[in-house]
Amino acid sequence: MWEGLGLQVFLMCLGAVLCSAVDASAPLEHSHRHRLSLHRHRERTGKEGQVLHRSKRGWVWNQFFVIEEYTGPDPVLVGRLHSDVDAGDGNCKYILSGEGAGTIFVIDDKTGNIHATKTLDREEQAQYTLTAQAVDRATNKPLEPPSEFIVKVQDINDNPPEFLHGPYYARVPEMSNVGTSVMQVTATDADDPTYGNSARLVYSILQGQPYFSVEPQTGIIRTALPNMDREARQEYDVVIQAKDMGGHMGGLSGTTEVKITLTDVNDNPPKFPQSVYAMSVSEDKVSGEEVGRLKAKDPDLGENGLVSYRFIEGDGMTVFEITTDTDTREGVIKLRKPVDFETKRAYTLRVEASNTHLDPRFIAWGPYKDTATVKVMVEDADEPPAFMATSYSFEVEENARDGTVVGRVHAKDTDVANNPVRYMIPRYTDVEQFFSVGPEDGIIKTTRPLDRETLPWHNISVSATEIGGHHQDTKVRVNIKVKDMNDNAPEFATQNEILVCENVSPGKLIETVSAVDKDEMVHRQYFHFSIAPEAVNNQNFSLKDNRDSTASIYVTRRGFSRMTQDVYFLPIEINDNGNPPMSSTNTLTIRVCSCDSKDTILSCNVEPYILPAGLSTGALIAILACIVILLAIVVLFVALRRQKKEPLILFEEEDIRENIITYDDEGGGEEDTEAFDIATLQNPDGANGFLPRKDIKPELQYPMRPGGHPVANSVDVDDFIKTRINDADNDPTAPPYDSIQIYGYEGRGSIAGSLSSLESVTTDSDLDYDYLQSWGPRFKKLADLYGTKDSADDNS
Repeated sequence: MWEGLGLQVFLMCLGAVLCSAVDASAPLEHSHRHRLSLHRHRERTGKEGQVLHRSKRGWVWNQFFVIEEYTGPDPVLVGRLHSDVDAGDGNCKYILSGEGAGTIFVIDDKTGNIHATKTLDREEQAQYTLTAQAVDRATNKPLEPPSEFIVKVQDINDNPPEFLHGPYYARVPEMSNVGTSVMQVTATDADDPTYGNSARLVYSILQGQPYFSVEPQTGIIRTALPNMDREARQEYDVVIQAKDMGGHMGGLSGTTEVKITLTDVNDNPPKFPQSVYAMSVSEDKVSGEEVGRLKAKDPDLGENGLVSYRFIEGDGMTVFEITTDTDTREGVIKLRKPVDFETKRAYTLRVEASNTHLDPRFIAWGPYKDTATVKVMVEDADEPPAFMATSYSFEVEENARDGTVVGRVHAKDTDVANNPVRYMIPRYTDVEQFFSVGPEDGIIKTTRPLDRETLPWHNISVSATEIGGHHQDTKVRVNIKVKDMNDNAPEFATQNEILVCENVSPGKLIETVSAVDKDEMVHRQYFHFSIAPEAVNNQNFSLKDNRDSTASIYVTRRGFSRMTQDVYFLPIEINDNGNPPMSSTNTLTIRVCSCDSKDTILSCNVEPYILPAGLSTGALIAILACIVILLAIVVLFVALRRQKKEPLILFEEEDIRENIITYDDEGGGEEDTEAFDIATLQNPDGANGFLPRKDIKPELQYPMRPGGHPVANSVDVDDFIKTRINDADNDPTAPPYDSIQIYGYEGRGSIAGSLSSLESVTTDSDLDYDYLQSWGPRFKKLADLYGTKDSADDNS
């Protein structure tokens, strides 16, 4: 990228030297032309036509330039400053200030020569503004006012072009015309575009020909070949170069990569890999099951490669159907209805595959479809037997004897083997086993008489199983209707009582009765009613048959008395006129009631005449309720009294005889007489020898019995306990509430034995207690007790 930089610097320096030689006399003239006095003035007159003289300025310079990136051994001379006041005697001193003064630019304070001490880069800073001034060397007083000047950095071609946004990615449709724009790339150059050709860029293609080209001035990439096919090649790597100096030799260059992808268009029709496809399907397949798949290949992508399938001809168009699998783009052939090997063993179909989305630009390249032939072979399967009918319906007489033939079912093996068939009734369809079927002939018979009134229909299934083969079976529905026989006598529709007033008048209609029959009623069949022969001569009621399966009941006498008879029973015979005729005798209950003058029933019971006068049922109920409430109050009062009853003996809160006081210290043994105050065990109220009772009133007070009670500070526990026992035994007013419990037994099964020392005096011990003598005075009592026993034993 930096090639030619040294050559450019050399040529520019050489040009600067030649210009200085050609204009050798020019500086003197130029300096004279620009030599100005430090004291600026203008001579003016007020007269017209008077010559005006230009004031002189004390500085002499041109606009200064310095070449960037100069790498010579000596500092670069930028220019020279000179003032008219400088007589050359060294009294004038030149001072330089401003941007880079003293660091980048230095001045000779005697001669005014300005040098650049560092390499300058125009791309970092294009110009510097400096201020020069002439002062007296001795006094540092200004001899001239300060003045500004500019040092411009002259550009050289030291920066190559750069593609700031690379690498690039572009897309262009396949089959695009030549010259189709792909994209535009742009490079930048940091050099000065206003000076020379350092920033003038030219684009060219280094890689990617002959497929693409680039415009030299704009960087627009275009297609260069027609009919570029994505299916043949999809991606291209193109390298673009940008070169400055207008593309001439010595210019710097930069490159970038452009990855161009061809996008898909629908320019390819679908194509079946083969012209004939062979498939097979078993005859036991059901509708909707898949038969096979075929696929037409389309190299296009996305919607451009979508393919749809359809049948265009063939003898199986009504038996099969074809759909498109959107995931795999396959044509799926399925059964529309079952096939039968014995009926037809082969089908031929013509399938067409076509694109669903067409590109109008490439329609002329069509047609975008293809066809193939599909041959489907039907395979024989071991099918279950087939019944000659989808269901059977039979009738059988009610109450027919067992073994009566109901009907026959027939099934046959449709396979080529034509195996025999065995019949049976699945027990879950005939739980009570009303029927049986012949295993070989399929004849259905009854196993017992059937009752239509219990179950008018029997819905069973008959299974036919192939003997041999895979023992496949099939079932058929058999509906058996039980035909009605007149085997049930009619009876009253309702069994309600008939209420009649005591003052009913003769000939009045009191009820219309009807009947029902569990058997089926045939057309124009009705029930016939009549009074039973045993009651045909009754003088109370009469019956009229209405010949519409109803009968009317009339009163034949005047007035009834409940006191004499309150209920009448009228037997009625009902005949159904069936075949054979069935009849029954039903009893009609008629109750006599008390009514008012408007025949409104008041009461139908006889109890009010039996009860005592003035008391009704409601009054008795009220009396019983009052008694129950009173009893409940008494029981509640007694219960509350029992809960509030006070104890027989008064134990006041001060009586703390049964308190247990626990001490956590060890105690001082027998010598410690102040470890426990036994006064806490004494009952102050019992000091006089008796305990007060609440259940009786004491008739006399018992004086204190002789026998001194231990004082409060006494530690004689034995005397205290004996005194308390004596008081309890001699007090007739004290109930026997005290008891002594001895816990001297550890319990059965304990390996430790008894922990009590009460019986240790009577048991032989093999332990040696002589060591207690050495424990000191506190254990002297124990040593005497056990040591004495040992001594006695030894003496014996």
